[in-house]
Parts: sequence; structure tokens; C-alpha cells
Amino acid sequence: MTKPLFPKPYADAVARLRVPTGFLLVAAFAWFSAPTTASLAVGLPLSLCGLAWRAWAAGHLAKNQQLATGGPYAYSRNPLYAGTLLVAAGLAVASRSVALGLLFAAVFVLVYLPVISLEEQHLSSLFPGYSDYAAQVPLLIPRLSLPGSGRFRWALYMKNQEYQALAGFLAGCALLVWKALS
Repeated sequence: MTKPLFPKPYADAVARLRVPTGFLLVAAFAWFSAPTTASLAVGLPLSLCGLAWRAWAAGHLAKNQQLATGGPYAYSRNPLYAGTLLVAAGLAVASRSVALGLLFAAVFVLVYLPVISLEEQHLSSLFPGYSDYAAQVPLLIPRLSLPGSGRFRWALYMKNQEYQALAGFLAGCALLVWKALS
């Protein structure tokens, strides 16, 4: 079993805060963003890359049924979270707000890293081969070698409800464009 980054009681408590924290981030994003067409031109493609990374991961993830090791999971143990981090970074750039970037980073460290730790503990107990996989594949930042294997499946993408991230991204883009043009 891999050594947890955070103690389980802390990670459990923080995991319950993930959704409410997301709503607070959306409110802060809407209030503090001050985009320009130039910041949108740089930030939105970056976010789109993160969203594509998440979509690719969702199409390889059969939660709690089999250990995902193909596709983006061959490069990073947590491609959904890596994609989320890239989406947030792009939105922070698009919003032209250092404060939002720092807020997104703080939430990632204080909320998402403990959740990742909790999920790793769960995967270790569920799949006997997880420790070997974890020893070979980086936690978050993708490695640059070894082509991914496995087939993307739209059914898994839909089952994992990744279209919700796309809808949220499009709503965020619409808000930024509206603010930039106002």
C-alpha cells in the first residue's frame, strides 16, 4: 500500500468540502475576473487542453471495477485531477487575476490533494496491484515516456458524467467573454 499524503480523518473531512468549495470558487471567479481578449486567447486554450485531458481520462475509467492503467493513466495516476489543475490554471490566466490563481492553487493543495490521498488509500484496498502501479506512474504531473494503451470508451465518458465539466467550462467561457466585451 502506498503511504498516504494526508491522514484519513483529515482527508475524509476535506472530501465533504469539495463541492461547497467549488461553488465558492465559481462565485469568486465570477466576481473577481477581469478578462481581456488577449487573456482569453491565452487562457481558454490552456483550459481546453485540461478539459480534453479530463475527457480522455473519463473514457478510460471504470470506477471501482478495474484499475485504470491505460490511456492517460499510463502517464499519471490522477489525470482527472491533473486536467482540473490545467483547467483552473487556464481560467486564472483568462480571468487576468493573480488572486484567483492563488485561490485556485490553495484550494487544490488544501482540498484536492487530501482527496487524492483518500482515493489512493481506497484504490490500494480495492486493487492488489495498485502499489506496483503507483511505484511506476507519477502521482499527478504526467511522465513524458511510455505511450498509453487502452481504448477510449464514450460509454465510460458518459457514465463518469464528464460532460458536466464541459458544461461548466462553457459557462465559465461565456462569463469571461461577456466580461471581456462589456
